[in-house]
Amino acid sequence: MAEILDYPVLVFAISFVGLWLAAWLGAFLSRKRLVVHENLRDDFGVILAATLTLLGLIIGFSFSMATGRYDQRKNLEEAEANAIGTEYVRVELLPAANAAKARALLTRYLGERILNYSTRDLDKVREIDTRTARLQAELWSAIRAPALANPTPVMALVVSGMNDVLNSQSYTQAAWWNRIPHAAWILMAAIAFCCNVLAGYRAHDFKKEAVLLLVLPLIVAISFFLVADIDSPRGGLIRVSPQNLISLAESLGAP
Repeated sequence: MAEILDYPVLVFAISFVGLWLAAWLGAFLSRKRLVVHENLRDDFGVILAATLTLLGLIIGFSFSMATGRYDQRKNLEEAEANAIGTEYVRVELLPAANAAKARALLTRYLGERILNYSTRDLDKVREIDTRTARLQAELWSAIRAPALANPTPVMALVVSGMNDVLNSQSYTQAAWWNRIPHAAWILMAAIAFCCNVLAGYRAHDFKKEAVLLLVLPLIVAISFFLVADIDSPRGGLIRVSPQNLISLAESLGAP
């Protein structure tokens, strides 16, 4: 299921077809004279309205979760750029040779972080993660020796800044893994299916209302598409752009 949710267009197609079939299933049952008695139509309408309301609340709650995670990813991208930029300045406190090496490593590291945000291919992402982990080890090694040789408050400031750089990447990765739970998607799909069956069941004329049976599935499918798109860090149309990291790279003259 996780693979499907990474492709919002596929979520839209599957949900629209599935919910449209659910509406026609309800209409088919109604056509087979499994009709609601006239005295029970008001109660049936209340049940349908309550089910639609519950579906709207669940979709709204899921949309709120997705937008919250999207905002978190944006904030962490900004924090990561600030951490790298701050440490780039602080490494000048190191001896000249160590400072030059650390700045070169930070520039390369910055390029890898930009690639991580803009790459969609999972194989390339794994390669970027491998290079990033290697650069993190080299960055720590670049400041470790001079910090141990001269354990002063100034060196502690450099070490603290490098720690922020490494931690910011971990926080970003955790935010990208933090998605809407599959249980919430299953609940939304189940309620949406019931809503469309009930809506189709209430249809009075199977043929004349065929077009109307498309409306609810289409609206719900669009809602599912939007939630899945915002919640997908790599597969969606709405993604976090590394604009702060790119701006930092330009200011540092990085290639």
